[in-house]
Amino acid sequence: MIYQFKEFIPVVDPSAFVHPQASVTGNVIIGKNVYIGPGAAIRGDWGQIIIEDGCNVQENCTLHMFPGTTVWLKAGAHIGHGAIIHGATIGKNCLVGMNAVIMDNVVLAEECIVGALAFIKADSHFEKRSLIVGNPAQKIKEVSDEMIQWKTEGTHLYQQLPATMQQHWKPCEALTEVPANRGSSETNYQPWQQTKAKSND
Repeated sequence: MIYQFKEFIPVVDPSAFVHPQASVTGNVIIGKNVYIGPGAAIRGDWGQIIIEDGCNVQENCTLHMFPGTTVWLKAGAHIGHGAIIHGATIGKNCLVGMNAVIMDNVVLAEECIVGALAFIKADSHFEKRSLIVGNPAQKIKEVSDEMIQWKTEGTHLYQQLPATMQQHWKPCEALTEVPANRGSSETNYQPWQQTKAKSND
């Protein structure tokens, strides 16, 4: 659902997909080909939230801030299931792993990868292509070309998803038994692991 807060009405590009079970409130700007999953809470009441083109904010993520702070997801940022971004800047083409917590005034430069369950304390800054893990989180090494290729290809699937959702998604009633012709997933997406394997042949 989309909610006004005071004079602020969220701005959502028509190419984005915001699941109706997500909550988007107030001073929020959502760019092109952005995917916002069900259960996401994006609350721009005390400050602004900017989600640039090609980002995804997956199921049950929270984006919020202390008063006067901006949350900024730069182009292609990939926020995994259940992550919390609180008053931080996530650089271009970064990946934040599932259930990671990123605190106030954190700045990730472009192409960083944050491991699942990591906790990044307030005011931390990480340089480009840092691989960040742990609680408290720290850089353990550089993100390799292979890792960033894997990340970019995975994010590309999410960048295609808004258009696919708009074309094929709709509420329905559940069936009571499995149809005889029901197979496995009938998606046109090729797993990027297979693409990577072919490129290495």
